[in-house]
Amino acid sequence: MTNTETLAPSAGSPPAHRWSPVLAVALATFTVVSSEMMPVGLLTPMSHSLGVSDGTTGLSLTITGLMAAVLSLFTPVLVGLRDRRTVLIAFTLLLGLANAITALAPNFPVLAVGRILLGAAMGIVWGLAASLGTRLADGPRIAPAMTLIFSGVSIASVLGVPLGTYLADLLDWRAVFWALALLGVVSAAVLAATLPALPVTERGRLGGLAGALRNRGVATGTAITALVALGHFAGYTYVRPVLETDAGLSSGVIAACLLVYGLAGVAGNFTLGPLSGRRPKTAVTIALSGVTLAVVLLPFATGGVVTVLILLVVWGVSYGGVSVSTQTWVRTADPTRIEASAAVWAGVFNASVALGSLAGGQVVDRAGNHAVLFTAAGLTAAGLLLTALTRPGGGSVS
Repeated sequence: MTNTETLAPSAGSPPAHRWSPVLAVALATFTVVSSEMMPVGLLTPMSHSLGVSDGTTGLSLTITGLMAAVLSLFTPVLVGLRDRRTVLIAFTLLLGLANAITALAPNFPVLAVGRILLGAAMGIVWGLAASLGTRLADGPRIAPAMTLIFSGVSIASVLGVPLGTYLADLLDWRAVFWALALLGVVSAAVLAATLPALPVTERGRLGGLAGALRNRGVATGTAITALVALGHFAGYTYVRPVLETDAGLSSGVIAACLLVYGLAGVAGNFTLGPLSGRRPKTAVTIALSGVTLAVVLLPFATGGVVTVLILLVVWGVSYGGVSVSTQTWVRTADPTRIEASAAVWAGVFNASVALGSLAGGQVVDRAGNHAVLFTAAGLTAAGLLLTALTRPGGGSVS
């Protein structure tokens, strides 16, 4: 059993200066994250429509994250030698179907079915997309390619969740998921039109995943990812109830706040992304410091919309760089197993999304909005401490 992967280039592989395939993958990540996170902006209307509590509706994120965690972790093994282009297109279409089922759901159990299918699609798309920067670009263009791919995450916060919130106000929350179903089909079509063949010449094995985790840098990078994702999603999943109840903001103002947060996230992605290519530890430290600071101060800043917006900007800029910087940490730690380490990272990230939203739901239902934010801050602070004590690889601390 070999410890390295063989990712075969094809005759159709794009030259390094051609960015359309990278942008197509970015659109796929945008569609995935918009679909996953949409209940954050629609938590209250979804809860009322389905006749369940906010905490129960928050489980829709948990369901998706758990399924995505399992599948993304084992993506190299599950997809075997299948061309990555074909797999991405197929599971992006499944993403569209999952959103259609969610839009039709008359009750929470049917909604859960749609979110399970969404998790399956998300797991495979995430498990592959996280490693594609090195296949669609070369040399100094790898970091910008990864930044673009992960920009789909932060742009989803700008265009996905806030526009979904506005659309729900104009129509209803089901119309939002119909729009996401259509976007899934469009995204699959763009992937089919732009991606080259992405074959592999060696089947992924469980031993490769275990080997990646035995690498100290990969292990610490995934632990840091787990802590910050747990903390972020414990707090952010329930940010709408915080803004409604504690800050007394209307749905329109909340949508505007989420839009500002998302714009800040894009800025953070494109600022910390290039930095992570040069100094991953520095980028991760900045990202986690900002998230921790914003989350721990938010309960004390709900007296006015200006203070809320300031902290949401800090939160957005900081979290916008989390995905690209932590994934770069993992890739830097073990460049010989890029797909395996990316799958481990994606699996841990998605499991943390699920557990974070689940834990946040339990805390908010039992102890209230302030408690959930303090819990979130504690988790991200633990990730920041681990970052300070470790480094991506065996070389000098960057």
